[in-house]
Amino acid sequence: MHLEQFNAVSRTEAGDFLRPCLDIQRWIDELADARPYSTPGELLTAGRNAANPFTSAELDAALAHHPRIGEQARGDSAEAKLSQSEQAGLGVADAAVALALAEGNRTYEEKFGQVFLIRAAGRSREEILAALNTRLAHTPEQEQSIIGQQLREIAVLRLEGLLSK
Repeated sequence: MHLEQFNAVSRTEAGDFLRPCLDIQRWIDELADARPYSTPGELLTAGRNAANPFTSAELDAALAHHPRIGEQARGDSAEAKLSQSEQAGLGVADAAVALALAEGNRTYEEKFGQVFLIRAAGRSREEILAALNTRLAHTPEQEQSIIGQQLREIAVLRLEGLLSK
Protein backbone atom coordinates (compact mmCIF):
# COMPACT_ATOMS: atom_id res chain seq x y z
CA MET A 1 0.00 0.00 0.00
CA HIS A 2 1.33 3.44 -0.87
CA LEU A 3 1.22 6.29 1.64
CA GLU A 4 -1.55 8.08 -0.26
CA GLN A 5 -3.70 4.95 -0.04
CA PHE A 6 -2.91 4.51 3.66
CA ASN A 7 -3.95 8.09 4.31
CA ALA A 8 -7.23 7.60 2.42
CA VAL A 9 -8.47 4.22 3.68
CA SER A 10 -10.91 3.81 6.55
CA ARG A 11 -9.61 3.64 10.10
CA THR A 12 -10.40 -0.08 10.18
CA GLU A 13 -8.44 -0.70 6.97
CA ALA A 14 -5.53 1.36 8.29
CA GLY A 15 -5.53 -0.77 11.45
CA ASP A 16 -5.60 -3.97 9.41
CA PHE A 17 -2.62 -2.72 7.41
CA LEU A 18 -0.63 -1.82 10.55
CA ARG A 19 -1.45 -4.90 12.68
CA PRO A 20 1.10 -7.30 11.06
CA CYS A 21 3.82 -4.76 11.86
CA LEU A 22 3.01 -4.68 15.57
CA ASP A 23 -0.14 -6.05 17.15
CA ILE A 24 -0.42 -3.51 19.94
CA GLN A 25 -3.73 -1.70 19.64
CA ARG A 26 -2.55 1.55 21.21
CA TRP A 27 0.31 1.76 18.69
CA ILE A 28 -2.06 1.01 15.81
CA ASP A 29 -4.59 3.58 17.04
CA GLU A 30 -1.98 6.33 17.41
CA LEU A 31 -0.69 5.82 13.89
CA ALA A 32 -4.12 5.49 12.30
CA ASP A 33 -5.49 8.52 14.13
CA ALA A 34 -2.55 10.76 13.21
CA ARG A 35 -3.22 10.46 9.47
CA PRO A 36 -2.62 12.01 7.02
CA TYR A 37 1.14 11.77 6.83
CA SER A 38 3.05 13.98 4.41
CA THR A 39 5.86 11.54 3.71
CA PRO A 40 6.68 7.89 4.38
CA GLY A 41 9.44 9.13 6.68
CA GLU A 42 6.89 10.99 8.79
CA LEU A 43 4.87 7.78 9.23
CA LEU A 44 7.99 5.78 10.10
CA THR A 45 9.03 8.39 12.68
CA ALA A 46 5.54 8.23 14.17
CA GLY A 47 5.90 4.44 14.33
CA ARG A 48 9.17 4.80 16.27
CA ASN A 49 7.57 7.16 18.77
CA ALA A 50 4.04 5.82 19.17
CA ALA A 51 2.84 4.26 22.43
CA ASN A 52 6.12 4.84 24.18
CA PRO A 53 6.58 3.17 26.58
CA PHE A 54 4.57 0.01 26.11
CA THR A 55 2.85 -1.41 29.15
CA SER A 56 3.81 -4.83 30.49
CA ALA A 57 0.51 -6.23 29.23
CA GLU A 58 1.15 -4.82 25.74
CA LEU A 59 4.63 -6.36 25.68
CA ASP A 60 3.29 -9.73 26.84
CA ALA A 61 0.63 -9.70 24.12
CA ALA A 62 3.12 -8.72 21.42
CA LEU A 63 5.64 -11.36 22.49
CA ALA A 64 2.98 -14.05 22.20
CA HIS A 65 3.18 -13.57 18.40
CA HIS A 66 6.96 -13.91 18.08
CA PRO A 67 8.76 -17.23 17.59
CA ARG A 68 12.06 -18.01 19.23
CA ILE A 69 15.11 -16.82 17.34
CA GLY A 70 16.19 -19.66 15.10
CA GLU A 71 12.67 -21.10 14.87
CA GLN A 72 10.21 -20.45 12.08
CA ALA A 73 6.93 -18.71 12.81
CA ARG A 74 3.97 -21.01 12.29
CA GLY A 75 0.93 -20.27 10.21
CA ASP A 76 0.24 -18.20 7.15
CA SER A 77 -0.83 -14.91 8.70
CA ALA A 78 0.76 -11.72 7.40
CA GLU A 79 2.73 -11.41 10.63
CA ALA A 80 3.99 -15.01 10.41
CA LYS A 81 5.10 -14.47 6.82
CA LEU A 82 7.00 -11.33 7.80
CA SER A 83 8.70 -13.18 10.65
CA GLN A 84 9.58 -16.10 8.37
CA SER A 85 11.14 -13.71 5.88
CA GLU A 86 13.13 -11.91 8.59
CA GLN A 87 14.52 -15.13 10.04
CA ALA A 88 15.26 -16.55 6.57
CA GLY A 89 17.64 -13.62 6.13
CA LEU A 90 19.82 -15.12 8.86
CA GLY A 91 20.99 -17.86 6.51
CA VAL A 92 21.89 -21.41 7.43
CA ALA A 93 23.03 -21.82 11.00
CA ASP A 94 26.32 -23.36 11.98
CA ALA A 95 25.43 -26.35 14.19
CA ALA A 96 27.29 -24.95 17.21
CA VAL A 97 25.65 -21.54 16.87
CA ALA A 98 22.20 -23.12 16.41
CA LEU A 99 22.72 -25.19 19.56
CA ALA A 100 23.97 -22.17 21.51
CA LEU A 101 20.94 -20.12 20.39
CA ALA A 102 18.53 -22.88 21.42
CA GLU A 103 20.23 -23.19 24.80
CA GLY A 104 20.33 -19.40 25.23
CA ASN A 105 16.63 -19.15 24.36
CA ARG A 106 15.81 -21.71 27.09
CA THR A 107 17.98 -19.92 29.64
CA TYR A 108 16.42 -16.56 28.74
CA GLU A 109 12.89 -17.93 29.03
CA GLU A 110 13.66 -19.51 32.40
CA LYS A 111 15.08 -16.23 33.70
CA PHE A 112 12.58 -13.77 32.23
CA GLY A 113 9.49 -15.93 31.62
CA GLN A 114 9.17 -14.78 28.00
CA VAL A 115 10.67 -15.34 24.58
CA PHE A 116 13.94 -13.58 23.70
CA LEU A 117 13.11 -10.86 21.18
CA ILE A 118 15.56 -9.09 18.93
CA ARG A 119 15.34 -7.44 15.53
CA ALA A 120 16.86 -10.17 13.38
CA ALA A 121 16.96 -8.19 10.13
CA GLY A 122 20.46 -6.99 9.38
CA ARG A 123 22.08 -9.19 12.03
CA SER A 124 23.97 -12.46 11.77
CA ARG A 125 23.21 -15.44 14.00
CA GLU A 126 26.52 -14.81 15.74
CA GLU A 127 25.56 -11.19 16.48
CA ILE A 128 22.21 -12.33 17.82
CA LEU A 129 23.89 -14.94 20.03
CA ALA A 130 26.27 -12.28 21.40
CA ALA A 131 23.32 -9.98 22.16
CA LEU A 132 21.44 -12.83 23.82
CA ASN A 133 24.40 -13.61 26.05
CA THR A 134 24.77 -9.93 26.99
CA ARG A 135 21.07 -9.56 27.73
CA LEU A 136 21.05 -12.59 30.04
CA ALA A 137 22.93 -10.40 32.54
CA HIS A 138 20.15 -7.77 32.55
CA THR A 139 17.46 -7.21 35.12
CA PRO A 140 13.81 -7.73 34.13
CA GLU A 141 13.35 -3.95 34.11
CA GLN A 142 16.26 -3.46 31.71
CA GLU A 143 14.86 -6.15 29.45
CA GLN A 144 11.39 -4.56 29.33
CA SER A 145 12.92 -1.38 27.95
CA ILE A 146 15.03 -3.26 25.41
CA ILE A 147 12.09 -5.39 24.29
CA GLY A 148 10.04 -2.25 23.66
CA GLN A 149 12.88 -0.82 21.57
CA GLN A 150 13.25 -4.08 19.62
CA LEU A 151 9.50 -4.28 18.95
CA ARG A 152 9.59 -0.75 17.56
CA GLU A 153 12.56 -1.55 15.33
CA ILE A 154 10.80 -4.65 14.00
CA ALA A 155 7.54 -2.74 13.49
CA VAL A 156 9.17 0.14 11.63
CA LEU A 157 11.14 -2.21 9.36
CA ARG A 158 7.95 -4.14 8.58
CA LEU A 159 6.02 -0.93 7.99
CA GLU A 160 8.73 0.37 5.67
CA GLY A 161 8.59 -2.89 3.73
CA LEU A 162 4.81 -2.83 3.43
CA LEU A 163 4.83 0.79 2.27
CA SER A 164 7.23 -0.02 -0.54
CA LYS A 165 5.00 -2.73 -2.03
